[in-house]
This record gives sequence, structure tokens and C-alpha cells, in this order.
Amino acid sequence: MSSSLSSLLPKTFIPFRSFRRHSLTRLRSSVFIARTMSSQSSQRVFQLRQDPLTGDSEWVVIEDNDQPGTSSDGLLSTTSYLDMLNDTRRNRAYRLAIEKTITQPCHVLDIGAGTGLLSMMAARAMGEEGMVTACESYLPMVKLMRKVLHKNGMTKNINLINKRSDEIEVGSDIASRADVLVSEILDSELLGEGLIPSLQHAHDMLLVDNPKAVPYRATTYCQLVESEFLCNMHNLRNNEAKVSDGVRLVPPGLESLFGIKSQQYSMHVDAIENDIKLLSDPVKIFEFDFWKRPESNGELDVHIEATTAGSVHAIISWWVLQLDSEGTIFYSTAPRWIDSSPEIGVREWCDHWKQCVWFTPGAGVSLSKGEKVNLHAAHTCTNILYNLKKTQSLTHEMTHSPLSTGDVHLTLPPERVAIYGDSRYRQSMFEATRNALQGNSNPQCLVIDDSLLLPLMALHASNRSRVISLSPGLQENAARYFEAIADSNGFSKDRFEYFREVKSNLAEAYPSKIDLLIGEPYFCGLESGLPWQNLRFWKDRTLCDSVLSEDAVVMPYKGVLRGCAMYLPDLWKSRCCLGSVEGFDHALVNTTLGGCGDLPTGRDSPCLPFFIWQCGETKKLSKEFTVMEFDFTKPITGPCSGEVQMEFIEPGVCHGIALWMDWVMDKENSTVISTGPDERYWKQGVKLLEKPVTVRVEGPSSIGIQASLDLSSNGELIIIHTLS
Repeated sequence: MSSSLSSLLPKTFIPFRSFRRHSLTRLRSSVFIARTMSSQSSQRVFQLRQDPLTGDSEWVVIEDNDQPGTSSDGLLSTTSYLDMLNDTRRNRAYRLAIEKTITQPCHVLDIGAGTGLLSMMAARAMGEEGMVTACESYLPMVKLMRKVLHKNGMTKNINLINKRSDEIEVGSDIASRADVLVSEILDSELLGEGLIPSLQHAHDMLLVDNPKAVPYRATTYCQLVESEFLCNMHNLRNNEAKVSDGVRLVPPGLESLFGIKSQQYSMHVDAIENDIKLLSDPVKIFEFDFWKRPESNGELDVHIEATTAGSVHAIISWWVLQLDSEGTIFYSTAPRWIDSSPEIGVREWCDHWKQCVWFTPGAGVSLSKGEKVNLHAAHTCTNILYNLKKTQSLTHEMTHSPLSTGDVHLTLPPERVAIYGDSRYRQSMFEATRNALQGNSNPQCLVIDDSLLLPLMALHASNRSRVISLSPGLQENAARYFEAIADSNGFSKDRFEYFREVKSNLAEAYPSKIDLLIGEPYFCGLESGLPWQNLRFWKDRTLCDSVLSEDAVVMPYKGVLRGCAMYLPDLWKSRCCLGSVEGFDHALVNTTLGGCGDLPTGRDSPCLPFFIWQCGETKKLSKEFTVMEFDFTKPITGPCSGEVQMEFIEPGVCHGIALWMDWVMDKENSTVISTGPDERYWKQGVKLLEKPVTVRVEGPSSIGIQASLDLSSNGELIIIHTLS
């Protein structure tokens, strides 16, 4: 951070998660925000944005009065606000509940107002009288909401306040307490956007006694399941026992050093319905009433009877929203195998709310049919936690202590744990590493990504190798982990060094030339990024060029940007441009929110990261094709480009292009690691077309793409132009 910028920041800047409790899951990038005031007394926001190609961070300045094309333009284009506004079932349920609840003029408080949809619904329900206080803390969204309110002629009775709800004061920001609370501060887990602290402060300071509320209540449910697919996402120890490469990331006795975080993970479990065996009926867990002050913490014990025999590998959870006090209007995030009532209806695919998965530690809990287990559930202000314990009778002692998160010192996402436990992946990596080391008697190896696997494989593949691991994205305790794991795998300390940061003088840091420069490539923190952002490996390789020996081997040998035309009706529907949303014109938000479809000339939809297998209904329509290749044996010399015409193998409607990276590990092309749509533990990039195109198998293709990639750009890595 520059000294001039740091002087403008308050002494304590506020992390984004606590700064903006509302709609956190709708932002796809990790950001930090600080606020201050300019000399003209207009608000200024500093947003910390990471460059995925370098790992460096920069502060983006957002002014309250800046113009299109300035630093704040485009900050919302990769969020999931658009997906939320395209959720017609959600919008209709809120409208019906607001119209039913607000029947006369009053004071309404809207927390986390977004584009102002709920505020406008409330103002319309009251007519010319009454007042809505709309609270929205994220400045780019505030600027957009002002435009939406003006476009719909709704500025008169809506007071928009650019603050967190717990910063609002009666007598200063608002004249009196509100009679009705409307809000949508829910994530897939329910509590992650700060629902409880927001409700607590609102009831303490901003609402009248016994206020009305929309929604009225939320109820969480869960179900015990068996699934090898889900088990693989956390049970690395058992999977390692099945591989023969001789490397152990989780050696016996050191299980507490590595794992996943004890939390719920959002996931479209409908997509793995065939990989799931249900072991219990759904069970009701917690109720949270919006019309009264919630408790910060709660605990509950539930006895669950197994409906069939199996091993509990995971607990799947969801919630049901009751929007009106009478219980006639509902919204559910339940998986589709749960019978939907006529009131709730069948849930359509959407990405802003999913189900959640809690992984049962180890190999799971084995149950016989009819056997009972005790599920201990607890909630904090922001999380719901589970602990499953077998019990022989209901008289056994219950566990009421806080749920333990274990003694894990190094954590990775579940998908990465699954990859490290995949025997095919590990065998490919080991063979490629061993082949790269052949012919070198005392190889010097440098690992330049955040791989846990490759340093150990390089040590194991050659008993005379010396390995330096540079893993800037790992936690600070990674050094302790590597030291313990290297020792447990039988590698002497003099053969392995670990650093988190690049030395300022590479020649001093590596006086002996590097013979093998390797990566998976994998960088912590980019799991939700676009696949080609891992080309950071190429940038780092370029920086290390001076310390490579003349015959140094670089692995991977090259990267290949691949693609495939896709049928993606559900994803298209969730990202398409808006028109009228429950009677309110939202067309002006389309460009800002990254819509696809009817965009102005010269504007294009963003390329976004998704797990294709979790995108609802999907189908490949074309052969897989190569867009660009990147030669890692040479430093970066300039921008790259490619052009390809698609060859279709299935007739249908093409909604977009799936894009991913294939990593060619060796010069002979004998080992290729693909991250395409068939590999479910990797995210792909999705570029939706300007308009869906009907394609045929016969005749020439009418769709081609051009792509350009400039690795000197600041995260804007690729631009795709569709050609008709």
C-alpha cells in the first residue's frame, strides 16, 4: 500500500465480512474495505483487490460521486446479485408476503437493500404515505440502487442510507423506530451473512416492540447420507492408504496437522443425487424468528433413527423460509428428493442459495437399520455446527459442550483434499516428477506454487534431490506442517527448505542453479477464480528464469486453454438480462451486474467460474477444442491469442462456452492433467453467449470464438468474442 493511500485510511479498517454483513455470498472476490471522507465530504471507499497473477494486492478507490468508467465500474459484474433477481419464485414470495403484511402506512426498515426491490415493494404496498428506510452498506450497490429508484419513480418515500444497519441511530439517521422489518440477509447456511447480529441490533435499537417482519421465520433441516463422493472430499487418510506412491500427506499419528475446516460447505447436492444414499428421514433442527430478538448461541440434541444401513459420510442441510405470519407463503432450499408441499412448490435451479454439506470426520459413522444416533447441533452468530455420536439407548449421557473443531493446523478446501486423495492424479504427478528427475545425480528442485504434494514427491522420486518449496498462499503454520511431514516420510532436514515469500535477490537465495522447476499448478485462494488464473505459475517461472540451469526442466511443460460449446439453460436463465422484476424496471442494472443477452452494443457479459456439473441441466454440444497454448519452457514475451471454429457433435441450443486448463506435464505429452467439465473437483470458466444459438450437426458451424490473454493485465485475463 502506498504511503499516500495509507494516510487516508482510518487507523482501523474494517474487514469486508464484518463491514458488510448483508449479501456477502453475492460477492465472488475476496475484498477488504475501509471508509473515509474526502475533502468535499462525499464518502470514499477503499476496496482491497488481489491480482491473481501475482498475488499482490491493490487498493481500488470508490468515490460516491464517481462516473462510469472509473475505478468502481464493473465491481458488481461478477457477483450473484443478478442470479438472485432472476429467482422469480423468491421475488414472488416476497411480494405476496409484503403485500399481505403491510396493509397501511407505517415505517418499514429494509436491511441489506441491494437494488431496492424489497423497499419498492414495501413503498408500493403503502401507497403515497408511509416511509421506507433502506439500509445498504456497499457503496457500488448504493449507487446502483439510486438509479433504480429514480428509474421507477420511487425516491419520494424511500430513504436510502449508505451504512451498516448497526451504524444507524434513531434521532440521527432516522426519526423513529420502524414498525416493519423486511430483509434478505440469508446465505445457503442461513446465518453466514450476519442474520443474528443484524436482527439483535435491529430489535434493540431500530424496531418497535413486537414488530411485523418479512420473512417471519426460518427453519433449518438436515438429513444423514452416505456418499463416497462426499467422503473423498475430507477423508484423505483412508484414500492415501490405497495409493502406492509412498508419500503420505496425513501419516498415522499426525492426522491433526491437516484437514478441512469444520464448517458447512454450500453445494448443489441435486447434482450428485445418484451418488447419495439416504440414511434417515429429514430432521428439523433450529427455528429463527425474524419478529423477535434471536439468541447468539443455541444447542440441541436430536435422536435420529437410521432408515437403512450404511455409513454416515455427511450431513446435508437446508432451510425453509416462512414469509408470512399465517404460514401460507414459503420458500425452500431443500434438495429435490424432499417432497415439496403445494405451498412451496418445486425448487428451480439457482446459484445464490444452495444446500449445505457437513462432513462427518474420518470414514464416517457406521449404522444398522433402526439404530439410533445422537446428533448434537449448535449455532453461533454466523454458523451451524454438528456432532454425530452413536448411542445404544436414549439414557446415555449427552454431550453439551461446545463442538470441537479439532487440532487442524493446515486446512485446504474439500475439492483439493479430494484431488490429493485421487490415485489417478497422484500416479500421474509422481510419474511426471520421477521422469523429470531422471539423469540428474543431485537435482535442485524448486516448487513455486502452493502444492503440498510435489515437494514430497520430488524428495521421494530421487533420494539425492534437494527441494525448496515456495508457497506464498499457505498459512503461516505451513512450515511446521512441512517439517513434521517431511520427517514422518523419512526425509532428512538438509534436503528440504520452505519459504513463504520470494527472496529479493534470487541469485543469493538459490546460489546453486535450479534443475527442476515444478508446480501442479495450484495457488491457495484461487479456488473460486477462473482456471487460467493459475497461469500465475508462468509469471513466477519468468521471474525465476535467472536461477534456472541451462538444461532445467519446467513442469508442467505447457498449459493448454481448452473449450467446449455447452447447453446451459439453467445457468443462462439465472444470468440473463433483467426487464421487469415484480413490476419494477431493472433493465438499467444489466450491464453493471454482468448480465447476458440483451446488452448494449459493445458491452459483453463476464466470464465466470462455475463447477459445470453443478449448473443444473447441461450437455456438451461440440468436440473439445484448443483455444491457446502456453509454452512454460520459455519466459513470457507478450500477449497470447487464439481463434477456433467449433465442430458440433450434438444438435441443440448453445448457451455458452465452457473453458478450462489442461496442464501438459512433460515434453512427450504422456501426462496431461485436465481440469475440464468431466473432472468434478475443478472449476471451469463459463462464457455465456450474447444470445442462445440453435446449432445443427450437419453443415458448417456458425459459431467461432476469438480469445486474447494478456498476462500483464490486472486479473482481466481473457476476452472472448463470439462470432456468428
